[in-house]
Amino acid sequence: MARGMADEQTPVEDLGAWRNHFLTLLDRIPMPIAVCSIDGEVHVANPAMATEWGTTPGRLRGRSLRELFTPRSEEQIDRLVRALRAGRTSRYPIEVTWRAGKDGAEREGEFTIDPIMAMPNPAPVLLAMLYVWDERPAPPSSPGGSVTEAQARILALAASGATTASIGKALGLTVDGVNYHLTRLSQRWRVQGRTALVAKAYALGVLAPGHWPPVPAEGLITRP
Repeated sequence: MARGMADEQTPVEDLGAWRNHFLTLLDRIPMPIAVCSIDGEVHVANPAMATEWGTTPGRLRGRSLRELFTPRSEEQIDRLVRALRAGRTSRYPIEVTWRAGKDGAEREGEFTIDPIMAMPNPAPVLLAMLYVWDERPAPPSSPGGSVTEAQARILALAASGATTASIGKALGLTVDGVNYHLTRLSQRWRVQGRTALVAKAYALGVLAPGHWPPVPAEGLITRP
């Protein structure tokens, strides 16, 4: 019986060990990250996130992301709320501004929100990763814009009206993989929405004009 009880306790002990490993890893990541409840209340913040506010991680616990950061678009918030209510767990970008540190300097960036199912709690938690725009490396200089081969093909298919799922099927990518590339390009080119992203791609010469179905332009595809 004692052995049986020990076996029953092992999964709980394993969960505790993995939680400790996760928290240790979180502390070492230089990107600002917070783990939040579904309504945006901060459960855990790493030191990089606390640094944005000139405080310690413990002082951010219990505060709301909506209190700390101002979204640029309520439509992005509404999209996330609808997705959470529908039980979807895709990745969602939310552009934000905030007053950083003790000097109160205005900063700009984007949260990547990942709903994660956390056992044994049936409600998801939100993993919020903050990309600070003025700390990103500048894109390489080039005429127009340079993209990877995968990104060029994604843009061409998006311009033809293909869905995210069909783009992924055509290129051997997951839906999250396609969304990742689209999000990175939107961040880099500072546009919102697929229509604006495709228009920007034509404006930068990434997609060749006068072709249907759309095709990438020659000379602007770089290998990753």
